[in-house]
Amino acid sequence: MSQVLERDDLDADATIAAPIPVNRPLLTGTRLEAAKGDRPLRILLPSYRSNSTTGGQGVYMRHIAKALADMGHQIDVISGPPYPILDPRVKLIKLPSLDLYANPHPIKALRPWMLATPIDLYEWWSHNTGGFSEPYTFCERMARYVRGTVDDYDICHDNQTLGWGLLKLRDMGLPIVGTIHHPITMDRRIDIEHAKTLSLKLLKRRWYSFLNMQIKVARQLDPLIVVSESTRRDVVREFGVKAERTRLVLHGIDHIQFRPLPHIKRRDDLIVACASADVPLKGLIYLIRAYAELIKTRPNLKLKVIGRLREGNTTDELRAFGIMDKVEFVGGITDEEITEIYAEATIAISPSVYEGFGFPCGEAMSCGTPVIATTGGSLPEVVGDAGIVVPHSNPPALAKAIGELLDNKELRDRLGHAGRERILAKFKWERAAREVTEIYRQTILDADHRLQHARA
Repeated sequence: MSQVLERDDLDADATIAAPIPVNRPLLTGTRLEAAKGDRPLRILLPSYRSNSTTGGQGVYMRHIAKALADMGHQIDVISGPPYPILDPRVKLIKLPSLDLYANPHPIKALRPWMLATPIDLYEWWSHNTGGFSEPYTFCERMARYVRGTVDDYDICHDNQTLGWGLLKLRDMGLPIVGTIHHPITMDRRIDIEHAKTLSLKLLKRRWYSFLNMQIKVARQLDPLIVVSESTRRDVVREFGVKAERTRLVLHGIDHIQFRPLPHIKRRDDLIVACASADVPLKGLIYLIRAYAELIKTRPNLKLKVIGRLREGNTTDELRAFGIMDKVEFVGGITDEEITEIYAEATIAISPSVYEGFGFPCGEAMSCGTPVIATTGGSLPEVVGDAGIVVPHSNPPALAKAIGELLDNKELRDRLGHAGRERILAKFKWERAAREVTEIYRQTILDADHRLQHARA
């Protein structure tokens, strides 16, 4: 069930860059009863973009909402476009934005009514001057919508929106838990380093200006869920968040969907990577360089990339090595089709420069495919001793590991089995849902304790 809001349903107050304290009780008796007992919780899950097939945040929203619903909780997901595909038990509240990235002519999207709706006007202006305002504008719209229904929820669990509107909800009396998959400062640094011109570097710096807000909001949230020890270290360092405010909850992997398929014969000449071709963070250019070296002695070796090819650094690399026609890119495919690709792959590669978690790596392991990953961010925590880990951004080391694993079928079989067992033992969504539920209940109790202390 979903609910779509029209623009007239949203308060068109002027945008405000700081929370407004509301003089009201922080908690209701119903919330405290839920926190102290085992009653199912009423949970609001905000996510400014929730595409369930691209991007880790969309994947997380789809699976954590389902796992929480499996526990009997009442879940409302509130999202801007693109909207998620959710379990039927989860209510979707569609919070429209201007969705200017889907508009081929965003400058022409200006309409007279925007002059009376400052949030829309700001989103239009920011987008067309190179900024990314969606985390901010989504949270402002959400705060205005939820203001009349704040008592309908026990807890709000943010999916790395980290906008000022979250603090407004907290001041209305709704306890807030945040999740940070990884600090986007890492993306900013790597993107700017890979930009080829000064103007492009400046444009990227402008696009990432929303980070100033996210850092300040993150410092005020307690607790913050982090999805790996690597993310915890980076959030503390990059965002200045106090370590004692963080709680580690590892992501899950959909082990039912991503599974071994014994009826599909595994090839001995196919390496597969799931990586965005136009995102430097994903390290695909380093895999292409390693592949270009490998095919000098292994001309029949195939490389398949799950993702779309776009003009940029990746196409430049492919043309430079003369292998544009040797690397296959497949995009817009279903999870079942991805599972089938992993089933026939000899090796799956996660070449990322940095990952907050690394869903593709875990999904390949869950399929029983032997993996080679890098030291980028949390990947070693996902792989453990069930795969091979090499330094990131190092094509020679990657080529050497691929070659050695191609020559050792016994090791491939052993790592494939170990990868599946590791996912089943440590990375189920049921476990993640139980752990976040414990954090929800404790957050409600802690919020009440702080209120009572303040009133004493």
